[in-house]
Amino acid sequence: MIMMTLTNVIITLLFLLNSTLVLAQPPQNIFILAGQSNMAGRGGVKKGKWDGFIPSECNPNPNILRFTAQNSWVLAHEPLHVDIDVGKTCGVGPGMGFAHGLLMLGGSEMGSIGLVPCAVGGTKISEWGRGTVLYNQLVRRAKAAGGKIGGVLWYQGESDTVNVEDAQGYKGRMEKFIGDLRSDLALPSLLIIQVALASGEGKYIEKVREAQLGIKLANVKCVDAKGLRVGYDHLHLTTMSQVHLGLMLARSYLNIHKHHDSLSTTSNSSLV
Repeated sequence: MIMMTLTNVIITLLFLLNSTLVLAQPPQNIFILAGQSNMAGRGGVKKGKWDGFIPSECNPNPNILRFTAQNSWVLAHEPLHVDIDVGKTCGVGPGMGFAHGLLMLGGSEMGSIGLVPCAVGGTKISEWGRGTVLYNQLVRRAKAAGGKIGGVLWYQGESDTVNVEDAQGYKGRMEKFIGDLRSDLALPSLLIIQVALASGEGKYIEKVREAQLGIKLANVKCVDAKGLRVGYDHLHLTTMSQVHLGLMLARSYLNIHKHHDSLSTTSNSSLV
């Protein structure tokens, strides 16, 4: 059994006392969560209310931290985007499932995981272009987080399926977004793991999916959400689909970093 660090012990004790700990030091591995509502999390949300169900794969863990809207590191808990995607009801997204997947599959080498929520529901790719409010907020929060950024998890595009012009322009806008973000963060090889759509608001879902799957930039990977179960609105992933997606994202990240030995077949059923 791996011994917990003093910091982890303190975090756990304060969590049990229902207190909030603000950490002075950033976690060892930081991941940006960006995009629109499926990244922000709508798992368990129905008719504007969240059912409050949190799967065990999304429970708080002393090694998983969240960067708040006030730019402080605290123990992560669902909903991750509650103070970022404001004015909307947030539920379970893929972030906590991703972090738990990294810890389970990657082992002690992963250290502490930091999640930086930046997603905002109902946004088009054009609203994430350089100089926009959303883009500037993402860059500002990524820099303020401090420490090593392991990658950006991107799940967006549902709003770009309504108009054919948006769908046709998606690939070019996404590639420019990636280039601009890498430049402005001074991280030319920044890993981007994007999610290919499982659903959309309009009829051009396949056009956007084709654009997402067709991006061949270096260090840009795509995880396909097609086939994951969506809820009653035929748009947002269910809670357990979000957990499954989080695990898929974790596997993608670990595969990139050559952790194939950690991906044992016995783990396939534990988070799905």
